[in-house]
Amino acid sequence: MEKMPLSKYIDHTILKPTCLVSDIQKLCTEAVQYHFAAVCVPPNFVKLAKQLTQDTDVKVATVIGFPFGYSATEAKIAEIILAMVDGADELDVVANISAIKNGDWTAIADEINHILPIIRSKGKVIKIIIESGVLTNEEIIACCDIYGIAGIDYLKTSTGYAEKGASVEAVKLFRKHLPESIQIKASGGIRDYETAQQMIAAGATRIGCSAGVAIVTGAQTDHIKSNY
Repeated sequence: MEKMPLSKYIDHTILKPTCLVSDIQKLCTEAVQYHFAAVCVPPNFVKLAKQLTQDTDVKVATVIGFPFGYSATEAKIAEIILAMVDGADELDVVANISAIKNGDWTAIADEINHILPIIRSKGKVIKIIIESGVLTNEEIIACCDIYGIAGIDYLKTSTGYAEKGASVEAVKLFRKHLPESIQIKASGGIRDYETAQQMIAAGATRIGCSAGVAIVTGAQTDHIKSNY
């Protein structure tokens, strides 16, 4: 059982490089219709998405340092500032995955210590993406420790661009090693109601996907079947 409507778990997402204005219009229309938590769009579409969702409870999220995370911290800060100026409510920031794989935890800590105060100063939400599918359990736990101490809002499993996306095992590992105050966003390869339910049961409180409509429709179908 969900503690909130299933639709409120979903960040309705489109991040493909060939994204069209019409894609953003459709995404935002669906998000408003189904009362999703947020839309997640490329940085260049934040302003449009904000216009299309104004006077609704749908938040606008965008990505920073996407999809590989190895851009300079200064570049990420510039992206963050521009995104907030355009109206972004939530920033999904890709951690420096290369630094994680090299065990450069000082670089990871320095990055979040520079980024977090800027986002906090504007009252925005920060989600850190660590690409869990390419990390060892030990690397994931180290990330949980660093970001747990920093006090981010969400730790996010994946960009959707690595060879492996979200997994129930990763979400459970996040939940075991993060403070309760830090939420979890599962993303990458979640395309149906059953998978979304598994992620939520494991501890996810946001689901990042392009299949939001299919997921909530699947939930409705499941509910109808369960009553027959």
